[in-house]
Amino acid sequence: MATKKILMLVGDYVEDYEVMVPFQALQLVGHQVHAACPGKKAGEFVRTAIHDFEGDQTYSEKRGHNFTLNATFADLRPEDYDALVIPGGRAPEYIRLNEDVLAAVRHFATAGKPIAAVCHGAQLLAAAGVLKGRQCNGYPAVAPEIRSAGGSWVELPMDGAHTDGNLVTAPAWPAHPAWLAAFLKLLGTKIEP
Repeated sequence: MATKKILMLVGDYVEDYEVMVPFQALQLVGHQVHAACPGKKAGEFVRTAIHDFEGDQTYSEKRGHNFTLNATFADLRPEDYDALVIPGGRAPEYIRLNEDVLAAVRHFATAGKPIAAVCHGAQLLAAAGVLKGRQCNGYPAVAPEIRSAGGSWVELPMDGAHTDGNLVTAPAWPAHPAWLAAFLKLLGTKIEP
């Protein structure tokens, strides 16, 4: 298996499980993952938020961990990466306001490189204008944004994932097994027992 270089776009109050689990899992299978946040440098951290499903109309939110970045956003060249991961949480809501972030997302979409977006990560895809004609999923509250951006909402259970060409999307962290498996398939990663 060839090691892939993966960019993970994060920001303060990224969802805890949605950043930490894929960051570690993708490294576990041999890929290089660079987690970067606009306005921050390698060695600095973002704060995470823990979202849980406790029977309310939407998720609850609690303060999570500090997640240390291992790449400096200002130094990144999207062309140097094979794939993109966009975790959810509150971070996509405000990092989508950064034109350099949107340009990076557009690079991966235009180049046909694998992209995975979980939960509110779809907000970043919508803001970058890369969902027109695409089928995808995210946290149910972002369905209107997906539709407004020209995408088609795919209904999934909370542990499901959907693949449309180079794009893998999922509703939230309970879908990690499904979306990570689909993303690894796009990357050409084979896991031997």
